[in-house]
Amino acid sequence: MAKDQMQVLNALDVAKTQMYHFTAIIIAGMGFFTDAYDLFCISLVTKLLGRIYYHVDGAAKPGTLPPNVSAAVNGVAFCGTLSGQLFFGWLGDKLGRKKVYGMTLLIMVICSLGCGLSFGHTPKQVMTTLCFFRFGLGFGIGGDYPLSATIMSEYSNKKTRGAFIAAVFAMQGFGILAGGIFAIIIAAIFKSNYDSPSYAVDPLGSTVPQADYVWRIIMMVGALPAALTYYWRMKMPETARYTALVAKNTAQAAADMSKVLQVEIQAEEPVKEEKEKFGLFSNEFLSRHGLHLLGTSITWFLLDIAFYSQNLFQKDIFSAVGWIPPAQTMNALEEVYKIARAQTLIALCSTVPGYWFTVAFIDRIGRFAIQLMGFFFMTVFMFALAIPYDHWTLKENRIGFVVLYSLTFFFANFGPNATTFVVPAEIFPARFRSTCHGISSAAGKLGAIIGAFGFLYLAQNEDKSKADAGYPAGIGVKKSLFVLGGVNILGFLFTFLVPEANGKSLEEMSGENEEEVEANGELEQSGSNNNKTVPLV
Repeated sequence: MAKDQMQVLNALDVAKTQMYHFTAIIIAGMGFFTDAYDLFCISLVTKLLGRIYYHVDGAAKPGTLPPNVSAAVNGVAFCGTLSGQLFFGWLGDKLGRKKVYGMTLLIMVICSLGCGLSFGHTPKQVMTTLCFFRFGLGFGIGGDYPLSATIMSEYSNKKTRGAFIAAVFAMQGFGILAGGIFAIIIAAIFKSNYDSPSYAVDPLGSTVPQADYVWRIIMMVGALPAALTYYWRMKMPETARYTALVAKNTAQAAADMSKVLQVEIQAEEPVKEEKEKFGLFSNEFLSRHGLHLLGTSITWFLLDIAFYSQNLFQKDIFSAVGWIPPAQTMNALEEVYKIARAQTLIALCSTVPGYWFTVAFIDRIGRFAIQLMGFFFMTVFMFALAIPYDHWTLKENRIGFVVLYSLTFFFANFGPNATTFVVPAEIFPARFRSTCHGISSAAGKLGAIIGAFGFLYLAQNEDKSKADAGYPAGIGVKKSLFVLGGVNILGFLFTFLVPEANGKSLEEMSGENEEEVEANGELEQSGSNNNKTVPLV
């Protein structure tokens, strides 16, 4: 690697933790705060959407979204996210991180507002426009994954890089928490102003017309943090690693980092190398990084199957501990309030602490150990729920079920849910970093789709008459838990394909140092061959 490139990158690697590091965490993290708010707020209002748009006169229970509509409303954002991860991951390597970074926020702002303004009066019209904007919202959110991770990794020093990237991802926990708290406040305000009887007393009157504003307001507020962050994202300089290693403008990289680090970094334009570097999915890429990409993609895929399928058991858990009474005993606004309160408690007790345990320990014990530990304990707790499942269904034992369930969430977040985000941003060359992170995260979202919807059908009761309305018979919750335990075991095993990046520079992990040495060696050899004297015969 050229000396002037090395000077810039070494300055980044050994830089002391400064205000700009925390500024970058907040700027990138607010994107993830918004991502989590927007992705998870739908679960707070799906029951309300069912009551408003799918009420059936004379029915014993309030209206609910039909299975196909529920799958569309919830799943379309995941499909958009997967698409955005692949597209913006690729674009971030082609155009640069900064140029693309603002686009994702603008899409999120526009589509958050669009979700709340979903027009029409018939259920079909409202749900169609909601799905359209939820896809767009997911597309913008998808771009934030590879770009935020890559930007944070390229800004960080090697000593605390893992904690900084994990801190960006940990902002998701605060986003989930904020969604729940805001829904509690809005539901409480509307309930105090427009109180109504329970569904059992007055089925039609239990859902006041003003309830239609509640879900729209909750959706639209997601645009606020994204809009506030846009200005600061546009002020961030391009990362020095992209400028120096991909754009080959070392002088600009040095100038940018001199301002940021507040130290003088001298650099000149490097001599352009004649050797063309290997491309993405070339034989050389596959021999150097193929197993790494397989490892990061498969572990994220398996993790998200297990992580998102856990949400299936929330309704049973909330009912079991009395956090959410039977739907017919509440009015529509009261139900939103109780659901938001329950999800906020779960986030507060297990989701948020798990994220920040990772931030605290990732640079001490390493990514590899945390990921193995997370998959191991998720497996243990899944089997602890599955083997004596009948025991946990008894009313007096349900608190134990909630504790074990919370621990699986805790070790998902103090484990692979965080490390699968961190590692792909550290182990690939700068010119492929964003793309490879996008591929890995898209594999995760494919797992999320399988976890959230495949298991929604799979976990249905084996007796069709006892399955949820509109769903076919499945294999039951107990067998589903065994399957998920097996998924976690596979995640544990595939972790061994992923290298440890703790304490190493990005260039050391990605092999870019070796590439430069090989390229320079070939150039020197070529030059010496050209200068050889040809003997006379």
